[in-house]
Amino acid sequence: MKNIYKLLGLLLIITACDSDLDQVPPNIASSDSLTDFDGVLNAAYYYQLGTNTPMAVMGEFRADNAFMDEPPYTEFDTYNGGITAMEDQFFGPFYTALYKSILSANNVIENSTNVTDIAEAKFLRALSYFKLVQVFGDVPVNLSAAPSLTDSSILERQPATNVYNNVIIPDLKDAIAALDIEIVNGRASKFAAQGLLGKVYATMGDYSSAEPHLAAVVNGAAAAGISLKDNFNEVFGAANEVENSEIIFSSRIESSITDEYSFASRFWNWFVGDDSKADFPVDPDLVAAFDESGANGGGTDLRKAVTLDSLGTTAIKFPKEGGLGGDHDWIELRLADVILLYAETLNENGAPATTVLPLLDDIRSRAGLTSLTGTITTQADVRQAILDERRLELAFEGQRWFDLVRTGSVDAEMGETINSNYHLFPIPISEVLASGGVITQNPGY
Repeated sequence: MKNIYKLLGLLLIITACDSDLDQVPPNIASSDSLTDFDGVLNAAYYYQLGTNTPMAVMGEFRADNAFMDEPPYTEFDTYNGGITAMEDQFFGPFYTALYKSILSANNVIENSTNVTDIAEAKFLRALSYFKLVQVFGDVPVNLSAAPSLTDSSILERQPATNVYNNVIIPDLKDAIAALDIEIVNGRASKFAAQGLLGKVYATMGDYSSAEPHLAAVVNGAAAAGISLKDNFNEVFGAANEVENSEIIFSSRIESSITDEYSFASRFWNWFVGDDSKADFPVDPDLVAAFDESGANGGGTDLRKAVTLDSLGTTAIKFPKEGGLGGDHDWIELRLADVILLYAETLNENGAPATTVLPLLDDIRSRAGLTSLTGTITTQADVRQAILDERRLELAFEGQRWFDLVRTGSVDAEMGETINSNYHLFPIPISEVLASGGVITQNPGY
């Protein structure tokens, strides 16, 4: 089923020039002569692959789930301007891949007449800008298939709020209106767009707008064939990824398809300790969190054995051994994530604990834990319980740091006061220089 990227020659339609917006598609006919934009749409999907490993590293190693052993990579846990040294490995490829995906999506949106293709392209453009804003804050916005090569104003960073309101939210609303609830071969679907929109609103702190979209996914999941897997270990591993009922959207990966990251440098290698920069990447604090969860939940948290090795030093959620070990898809959105976001949203909107906590029951039950209903009642305690549940359920799925930032929990969870400048990551210095300073750097870097 992973045939979305098979025609690799058709996918590589954009090459980098002086900046990531200064690009044209030289390997195919001009867009005004095309009648079939499937290859261009596939390119927009394909370029998401270059974002998977950076999101994994930023989401886990910046937070309290994982740490680096070798300088200068240890600066992921030092909240100052030092991590700019990792531009070539993480921030640069991430930035480049997303603007390539955006440019491909723009081409489809601007020129295709296929309603479904346009809706998928809008989903991918929204996903791309959401990742950019989460990581960098204010970013340049390009909504053209053929941006000017001389107008430097298009490189100016736009306020994150404007990117949300003028690009991400409208694109996702259009995608919701045009896409079907059925998930076909890993493509974007209505519920993928709706779940992502709910997460976008939650990230903005607009929980009242988030609630109906997350509710639509949670309540409509069964009709779309979306459901929690009976066992936590059935969610992960390449053999489980085909038509997995819990996965709403993922980036499909094949070891035979190349991108910015080689087989030996993808996210799972960082997690299992294959890179000397992180020989034993698991933070002991995460091990303790799993143990505490089991002790308080009436047994052992079954997610621990799926997520961590027996020594608690490496992460095995995406196992390398056995059959398709190198072809792990990157899960962008799964049902457990949406359920927990929905619970968070209800709690922030003032719903009582007796309404919110039962939403966690199915997730906790398959982890071998008892219900939290009746054990806590205050909004603050429920908020913490959901954050703790997200940490253990979604560990090593690139979510933790962004959860901490979204919920204002960075200092409390990291155990230190961290300047909010370092909630964001540095704009690649190469982009700042290539733009002649039109693209500015984030404060503190």
